[in-house]
Amino acid sequence: MPTGAAADLMPGFAAREIETSGARIHCRIGGAGPPLLLLHGHPQTLATWHKIAPRLAEHFTVVAADLRGYGDSSKPEGGERHVNYSKRAMASDQIEVMRALGHTRFAVIGHDRGARVAHRMALDQPQAVERIVVIDVVPTTTMYARADKALATAYFWWFFLIQPEPLPERLIGGDPEFFLRRHIAGQLKTPGATSDAVFAEYLRCYLDPATRHAICEDYRAAATIDLEHDEADRDQRVLAPLLALWGAKGNLHRLFDVLAAWREKARDVTGFPLDCGHTLQEEAPQEMLAALMAFLKKR
Repeated sequence: MPTGAAADLMPGFAAREIETSGARIHCRIGGAGPPLLLLHGHPQTLATWHKIAPRLAEHFTVVAADLRGYGDSSKPEGGERHVNYSKRAMASDQIEVMRALGHTRFAVIGHDRGARVAHRMALDQPQAVERIVVIDVVPTTTMYARADKALATAYFWWFFLIQPEPLPERLIGGDPEFFLRRHIAGQLKTPGATSDAVFAEYLRCYLDPATRHAICEDYRAAATIDLEHDEADRDQRVLAPLLALWGAKGNLHRLFDVLAAWREKARDVTGFPLDCGHTLQEEAPQEMLAALMAFLKKR
């Protein structure tokens, strides 16, 4: 169970630990209504949803989960070719979590790494995903295929964290708080959007060497086995309606045609930018809530 600030950040949300076939997943559950899964990104935890989860819980049964390797979920070893941090394995965790809670079909919102997990989930388990929201990402294959100097500069950690163990782990371990603070500050375009209390919760988890290693394994998987899975499914499309939201002040908006990228991967794509940086749920929660409710209520 978490010992930091997470419990205070999401009052009224019950904590659960659910064993899956590959990990133990920590989640917080609140509200009533159709099921809705929230998946965070790097370097956040489920606490990133604290501004919007209570409002969503007025209409949905909200399940906010820590991805394997992150937050208070377990941190299995990466395995051969980083298979245990493939988005397929991480998506399987979340499908099992939702089934354990009695939800066989649900909507999913994913930010950053969570959006990549949600994308793989929608491909592998289309019968489970009713609607999907991807926040400030384009598909992983698109990121690597279109990499150039501008992208490598803006997203340097995509190429740093994939270096063989223990190089990034040891370098970050020299001053984890500095790396975390600079990483978040570089992505936010709304001063103060990540409060001191929320940052403290992220730092609590980031100070664990097992978390930092798992994060590197997540990115190593994205550069290897995830690309193989995506290539095998290159002719497959997401069937569920997909909403893409992104920050108009962020790198993604500058470097990609976000809707065009997702229309290469999904059949029914809508979306637009919000006036913020990378972390919409913390920087523009009211605007994001309005977009989410308009999309999720189309059942």
